[in-house]
Amino acid sequence: MKKVISTEKRPIKLWLDDVEEGAMVQLKNLANLPFVFKWVCAMPDCHQGYGMPIGGVLATKDVIIPNAVGVDIGCGMCAVKTSLTEIDTDILKKIMGEVRKVIPVGFSHHEKEQNKYLMPLDDNPFGNWLPPDVPIIKQQWESALHQIGTLGGGNHFIEIQKGSDGHIWIMIHSGSRNLGYKVAQYYNKLAVELNEKWFSKVPKEWELAFLPMQSKEAKAYLREMQYCVDFALANRKLMMNRIVGIFQSEFYNADGETDGETDGETDGETDCECGKMINIAHNYVACENHFGQNVWVHRKGATLARKGTIGIIPGSQGTKSYIVEGLGNPESFMSCSHGAGRVMGRKQAKRELNLKEQQEKLDKQGILHSIRGKEDLDEAPDAYKPIDVVMENQKDLVKILVELSPLAVIKG
Repeated sequence: MKKVISTEKRPIKLWLDDVEEGAMVQLKNLANLPFVFKWVCAMPDCHQGYGMPIGGVLATKDVIIPNAVGVDIGCGMCAVKTSLTEIDTDILKKIMGEVRKVIPVGFSHHEKEQNKYLMPLDDNPFGNWLPPDVPIIKQQWESALHQIGTLGGGNHFIEIQKGSDGHIWIMIHSGSRNLGYKVAQYYNKLAVELNEKWFSKVPKEWELAFLPMQSKEAKAYLREMQYCVDFALANRKLMMNRIVGIFQSEFYNADGETDGETDGETDGETDCECGKMINIAHNYVACENHFGQNVWVHRKGATLARKGTIGIIPGSQGTKSYIVEGLGNPESFMSCSHGAGRVMGRKQAKRELNLKEQQEKLDKQGILHSIRGKEDLDEAPDAYKPIDVVMENQKDLVKILVELSPLAVIKG
């Protein structure tokens, strides 16, 4: 931890030296809410969001705040370690081309419905497709069948990396697509309306409307939110499975042998074996026990870092990412950053960054990148905080297991 601000009703604990003005205003608003538990946390990637900063962690008693989760419910990271130790640039280009064919990016969806068996299944003895009382998800179900297995836009990405462990890794950052957006939008609007009806003392302009846990609205939000978290995971799994399939097909010849050196095994096997997928979400709320009490922990652009938890902290395009292990620091409610964090707004980056300079920076590293025009500058390396500083600031939250250097990137 870098510092503690004690000017508000509750302390604000910072894991960074400098907080932009807008984010600091939001942190102070959070610290003055009547139902905050203990303190408010700002992770080292903290920057301004809607209502609550990205990179914020908030624990509450008896209420939940939809805007403290955000619009991309369940957004998170997944990563898979392959058995490959090297990959030729031409093969990598071919693989990335094949990935683009099977995974829509940006606002694009699949033209055909995907198999419903890929969707999350409600955990009940009857095996229903949807839990009861999820009106927004039911409205969006057909659309979601076209969205599962798609990347989305903004800072979502697919990246091929070389690890400090000597292996090639595959990493994906994506969320719950329009499904999560619709759920977040509906329940935040509902919370605003109810807070006005109740004459809530929380100012409307703070954008922190809440739902009491005993209310039917809060329980409905939790059901729909959890489905979005599960859908986001199913979305990442499907994309990862298809990318792994492309890798394995590329390293498998029609004659039963693999490209490059064979592994000495029987015909029909591939030289690209993959380990178990690591997955971690960074936009959700969960009931957890901290300091002997059950509280609702909101993580918005922050990930669980309980002792022994394996997590993923990506850098910006062109910088390292990290596989980490949580240290279980109670001061952060056992949380850490979800990435590097923006230092420039999207419009500011497009306005101020030099396209040629950003492209040259990535080209010199030999990265197959996605900065092709001025419109892509919002995802340029210099639009983000230095990831090495972010990692240094959270040495008390996580330890680094593997450093991952980018080889090729597809951006949403």
